Amino acid sequence: MVSTLKAQLSRYLKRAYVPYSHHPEAALVLLSDGYWIPGVRVENASFSLTIPALQNALTTAVALGRRDVVAVLLSEPLDLSMQALLEGFQDGLFSSRFSMENDQFLMATSCSKLPTPQGELSPFWAKQISDATAGIQEARQVAARAHAPVSLFPVGCLLQLEAGWCIPGVNVEHPDWTRTLCAERNAIGTALSYGYNSDQWRALYLSCVRDVARTTPCGACRQVLVEHSPELQIWQDRQLVPEMLSAASLLPGFFVLQ
Repeated sequence: MVSTLKAQLSRYLKRAYVPYSHHPEAALVLLSDGYWIPGVRVENASFSLTIPALQNALTTAVALGRRDVVAVLLSEPLDLSMQALLEGFQDGLFSSRFSMENDQFLMATSCSKLPTPQGELSPFWAKQISDATAGIQEARQVAARAHAPVSLFPVGCLLQLEAGWCIPGVNVEHPDWTRTLCAERNAIGTALSYGYNSDQWRALYLSCVRDVARTTPCGACRQVLVEHSPELQIWQDRQLVPEMLSAASLLPGFFVLQ
């Protein structure tokens, strides 16, 4: 079973966004029913905003409503940084703790036998979006999956593809707040991991359900959004009438390295 998953890692490595280090990384998380979720390394011109492959895969699982992770497989040996990331997520987020079978494979301590791999879990939200108002309404529903035990500020978004399907994203907090991931970056990381690059993105619908009147993407998310798709339409929840701005207009004079 592990060999089956290892064989999948190579194709995900090709999806990593690593224009600066040129060192792709990938991760797979296996769920209790045998489906898996991929994650790839997503770099940014502002290097500290890089999303590691393991964080990408785990936060995608949260956004897809799946916390039943039974195994983790990595393309690179687990280092101290990623071990700390995983340990922080095990407290109150995922149902099991993990033991290291080897430095690239971890298994849930509550799992005596791995399920037979079934394939890649679909990344899509169940409903299609007809217009911006519907997109915001669905983003509010997505926010219910957020993991925000400290801020108590759930955020949900949907990244719509040209084909019409939407990829959800939620904010996922970590005890080390530098490892917290916002909803927008969560959705972007998921899209890239599943092979949907920015030329396939149509719009992003965003709802900060506790403050719909004023909130907008944070500076970190603006930087990541604009690097991938400067003209992407960002629809923001304003309760009655959604407000739209392009990613570039949210961050004038944004930083580029390439």
